[in-house]
Amino acid sequence: MSSALNDSHIFEVFPFLQSVPHAEWTAAQPKVLTYPAHARVFQKNEAANYAVLLLRGTMRITLIGEDGSESLLTLLSAGEVCSLMVLCGLSGRDYPGSLIAETEVEVLLVSKSGFLSWIQMQPTIRTAIFGGLLDGIVRTSQMLQAKYNEPLEARLAKALLRTTSSANPMLQITHQMLANEIGSAREVVSRVLKRYQSKGWVETGRGWVQIIDRGRLEAQLGD
Repeated sequence: MSSALNDSHIFEVFPFLQSVPHAEWTAAQPKVLTYPAHARVFQKNEAANYAVLLLRGTMRITLIGEDGSESLLTLLSAGEVCSLMVLCGLSGRDYPGSLIAETEVEVLLVSKSGFLSWIQMQPTIRTAIFGGLLDGIVRTSQMLQAKYNEPLEARLAKALLRTTSSANPMLQITHQMLANEIGSAREVVSRVLKRYQSKGWVETGRGWVQIIDRGRLEAQLGD
Protein backbone atom coordinates (compact mmCIF):
# COMPACT_ATOMS: atom_id res chain seq x y z
CA MET A 1 0.00 0.00 0.00
CA SER A 2 1.38 3.39 -1.01
CA SER A 3 1.71 6.12 1.65
CA ALA A 4 2.03 9.87 1.31
CA LEU A 5 5.64 10.98 1.02
CA ASN A 6 6.79 12.66 4.22
CA ASP A 7 10.31 13.95 3.70
CA SER A 8 10.69 15.08 7.33
CA HIS A 9 9.97 11.54 8.57
CA ILE A 10 12.32 10.02 6.00
CA PHE A 11 15.14 12.39 6.97
CA GLU A 12 14.51 11.70 10.65
CA VAL A 13 15.09 7.96 10.09
CA PHE A 14 17.84 8.43 7.47
CA PRO A 15 19.41 11.84 8.21
CA PHE A 16 22.21 11.30 5.68
CA LEU A 17 19.66 11.56 2.84
CA GLN A 18 19.39 15.30 3.54
CA SER A 19 22.70 15.72 1.68
CA VAL A 20 21.07 14.63 -1.60
CA PRO A 21 20.48 17.65 -3.89
CA HIS A 22 16.79 18.36 -4.42
CA ALA A 23 16.94 17.70 -8.17
CA GLU A 24 18.57 14.28 -7.61
CA TRP A 25 16.06 13.42 -4.86
CA THR A 26 13.17 14.15 -7.19
CA ALA A 27 14.79 12.26 -10.09
CA ALA A 28 15.12 9.17 -7.87
CA GLN A 29 11.29 9.02 -7.69
CA PRO A 30 11.09 8.27 -3.97
CA LYS A 31 7.96 6.52 -2.74
CA VAL A 32 6.89 5.01 0.56
CA LEU A 33 5.07 1.66 0.69
CA THR A 34 3.55 -0.28 3.59
CA TYR A 35 3.53 -4.09 3.71
CA PRO A 36 1.86 -6.48 6.17
CA ALA A 37 3.79 -9.01 8.24
CA HIS A 38 5.16 -11.96 6.22
CA ALA A 39 4.92 -10.13 2.87
CA ARG A 40 7.81 -10.49 0.45
CA VAL A 41 8.99 -6.93 0.06
CA PHE A 42 12.09 -7.16 -2.10
CA GLN A 43 13.45 -9.83 -4.45
CA LYS A 44 15.48 -10.12 -7.65
CA ASN A 45 12.93 -8.32 -9.85
CA GLU A 46 12.63 -5.31 -7.53
CA ALA A 47 16.41 -5.19 -7.00
CA ALA A 48 16.93 -4.62 -10.73
CA ASN A 49 15.26 -1.21 -10.49
CA TYR A 50 15.01 -0.04 -6.88
CA ALA A 51 16.87 0.38 -3.64
CA VAL A 52 14.88 -0.16 -0.44
CA LEU A 53 15.41 1.55 2.92
CA LEU A 54 13.47 0.45 6.01
CA LEU A 55 11.55 3.26 7.74
CA ARG A 56 9.53 1.22 10.25
CA GLY A 57 9.29 -2.38 11.46
CA THR A 58 11.56 -5.40 11.09
CA MET A 59 12.48 -7.48 8.04
CA ARG A 60 14.33 -10.73 7.50
CA ILE A 61 17.13 -10.96 4.95
CA THR A 62 17.11 -14.47 3.53
CA LEU A 63 19.33 -16.27 1.04
CA ILE A 64 17.68 -18.44 -1.61
CA GLY A 65 19.58 -21.60 -2.50
CA GLU A 66 19.75 -23.27 -5.91
CA ASP A 67 17.15 -25.79 -4.74
CA GLY A 68 14.76 -22.99 -3.74
CA SER A 69 15.33 -23.38 -0.01
CA GLU A 70 15.60 -20.25 2.12
CA SER A 71 17.89 -19.56 5.06
CA LEU A 72 17.93 -16.54 7.34
CA LEU A 73 21.02 -14.38 6.92
CA THR A 74 20.23 -11.57 9.36
CA LEU A 75 17.55 -9.12 10.49
CA LEU A 76 16.96 -5.56 9.32
CA SER A 77 15.57 -2.86 11.63
CA ALA A 78 14.25 0.64 10.96
CA GLY A 79 17.00 3.00 9.83
CA GLU A 80 19.03 0.21 8.19
CA VAL A 81 19.82 -0.72 4.60
CA CYS A 82 20.16 -4.27 3.27
CA SER A 83 23.87 -5.08 2.86
CA LEU A 84 23.16 -7.63 0.11
CA MET A 85 21.33 -4.98 -1.90
CA VAL A 86 24.22 -2.51 -1.65
CA LEU A 87 26.95 -5.03 -2.46
CA CYS A 88 25.01 -6.57 -5.35
CA GLY A 89 24.31 -3.13 -6.77
CA LEU A 90 27.93 -2.02 -6.58
CA SER A 91 29.22 -5.30 -8.03
CA GLY A 92 26.60 -5.57 -10.77
CA ARG A 93 25.41 -8.98 -9.55
CA ASP A 94 21.84 -10.27 -9.20
CA TYR A 95 20.23 -10.06 -5.78
CA PRO A 96 20.42 -13.62 -4.35
CA GLY A 97 17.87 -13.35 -1.57
CA SER A 98 14.63 -11.89 -0.38
CA LEU A 99 13.47 -9.29 2.13
CA ILE A 100 10.48 -10.56 4.11
CA ALA A 101 8.46 -8.39 6.47
CA GLU A 102 8.60 -9.79 10.00
CA THR A 103 6.18 -7.14 11.29
CA GLU A 104 4.16 -4.58 9.38
CA VAL A 105 6.80 -2.47 7.66
CA GLU A 106 7.10 0.88 5.94
CA VAL A 107 9.81 1.13 3.30
CA LEU A 108 11.26 3.85 1.12
CA LEU A 109 11.93 2.94 -2.50
CA VAL A 110 14.26 5.02 -4.67
CA SER A 111 15.74 4.30 -8.07
CA LYS A 112 18.68 1.92 -7.95
CA SER A 113 20.81 4.09 -10.23
CA GLY A 114 20.19 7.17 -8.11
CA PHE A 115 20.99 5.37 -4.86
CA LEU A 116 24.25 3.91 -6.18
CA SER A 117 25.23 7.33 -7.51
CA TRP A 118 24.68 8.87 -4.07
CA ILE A 119 26.97 6.26 -2.48
CA GLN A 120 29.69 7.00 -4.99
CA MET A 121 29.37 10.80 -5.06
CA GLN A 122 28.20 11.79 -1.57
CA PRO A 123 30.80 11.21 1.21
CA THR A 124 28.19 11.58 3.97
CA ILE A 125 25.99 8.89 2.45
CA ARG A 126 28.94 6.61 1.64
CA THR A 127 30.19 6.79 5.23
CA ALA A 128 26.72 6.07 6.67
CA ILE A 129 26.00 3.18 4.30
CA PHE A 130 29.37 1.48 4.72
CA GLY A 131 29.21 1.97 8.49
CA GLY A 132 25.82 0.25 8.42
CA LEU A 133 27.28 -2.59 6.35
CA LEU A 134 29.99 -3.11 8.96
CA ASP A 135 27.39 -3.19 11.74
CA GLY A 136 25.40 -5.73 9.73
CA ILE A 137 28.42 -7.98 9.21
CA VAL A 138 29.17 -7.91 12.95
CA ARG A 139 25.55 -8.72 13.80
CA THR A 140 25.46 -11.58 11.31
CA SER A 141 28.66 -12.98 12.80
CA GLN A 142 27.15 -12.79 16.29
CA MET A 143 24.01 -14.60 15.11
CA LEU A 144 26.10 -17.37 13.54
CA GLN A 145 28.23 -17.67 16.66
CA ALA A 146 25.09 -17.95 18.81
CA LYS A 147 23.78 -20.76 16.60
CA TYR A 148 26.92 -22.78 17.34
CA ASN A 149 27.44 -21.85 20.99
CA GLU A 150 24.01 -21.30 22.55
CA PRO A 151 21.73 -24.20 23.52
CA LEU A 152 18.69 -24.70 21.30
CA GLU A 153 16.30 -23.74 24.10
CA ALA A 154 18.08 -20.41 24.60
CA ARG A 155 18.03 -19.62 20.88
CA LEU A 156 14.34 -20.44 20.61
CA ALA A 157 13.43 -18.45 23.72
CA LYS A 158 15.38 -15.44 22.39
CA ALA A 159 13.56 -15.63 19.05
CA LEU A 160 10.18 -15.79 20.79
CA LEU A 161 10.94 -12.89 23.12
CA ARG A 162 12.63 -10.63 20.59
CA THR A 163 9.52 -9.29 18.85
CA THR A 164 6.97 -9.72 21.64
CA SER A 165 6.30 -7.94 24.92
CA SER A 166 4.04 -8.29 27.94
CA ALA A 167 1.58 -5.94 26.24
CA ASN A 168 1.87 -7.71 22.85
CA PRO A 169 2.51 -11.42 23.51
CA MET A 170 1.34 -12.70 20.10
CA LEU A 171 3.91 -13.63 17.46
CA GLN A 172 2.74 -14.30 13.90
CA ILE A 173 5.32 -16.84 12.76
CA THR A 174 5.54 -20.41 11.52
CA HIS A 175 7.62 -23.19 13.02
CA GLN A 176 9.67 -23.25 9.81
CA MET A 177 10.48 -19.53 10.11
CA LEU A 178 11.59 -20.05 13.71
CA ALA A 179 13.73 -22.99 12.63
CA ASN A 180 15.37 -20.88 9.91
CA GLU A 181 16.12 -18.13 12.42
CA ILE A 182 17.74 -20.30 15.07
CA GLY A 183 19.49 -22.76 12.75
CA SER A 184 17.49 -25.90 13.50
CA ALA A 185 14.94 -28.19 11.90
CA ARG A 186 11.20 -27.51 11.92
CA GLU A 187 10.50 -30.84 13.60
CA VAL A 188 12.86 -29.98 16.45
CA VAL A 189 11.30 -26.54 16.94
CA SER A 190 7.81 -28.07 16.94
CA ARG A 191 8.87 -30.60 19.56
CA VAL A 192 10.32 -27.94 21.87
CA LEU A 193 7.28 -25.66 21.45
CA LYS A 194 5.02 -28.59 22.31
CA ARG A 195 7.03 -29.11 25.48
CA TYR A 196 6.79 -25.40 26.31
CA GLN A 197 3.04 -25.54 25.73
CA SER A 198 2.64 -28.51 28.06
CA LYS A 199 4.40 -26.48 30.77
CA GLY A 200 2.08 -23.52 30.21
CA TRP A 201 4.78 -21.21 28.86
CA VAL A 202 3.27 -20.69 25.38
CA GLU A 203 0.21 -21.42 23.28
CA THR A 204 0.67 -22.30 19.63
CA GLY A 205 -1.46 -22.59 16.52
CA ARG A 206 -1.07 -22.55 12.76
CA GLY A 207 1.17 -19.59 12.02
CA TRP A 208 1.25 -18.11 15.52
CA VAL A 209 2.79 -18.44 18.97
CA GLN A 210 1.48 -16.63 22.05
CA ILE A 211 3.76 -16.06 25.02
CA ILE A 212 2.05 -17.00 28.30
CA ASP A 213 4.96 -16.99 30.79
CA ARG A 214 7.75 -14.61 29.73
CA GLY A 215 9.63 -15.20 32.97
CA ARG A 216 10.07 -18.90 32.25
CA LEU A 217 11.30 -18.17 28.73
CA GLU A 218 13.69 -15.47 29.97
CA ALA A 219 15.11 -18.03 32.40
CA GLN A 220 16.16 -20.11 29.38
CA LEU A 221 18.55 -17.35 28.34
CA GLY A 222 20.80 -17.99 31.33
CA ASP A 223 23.20 -15.23 32.32
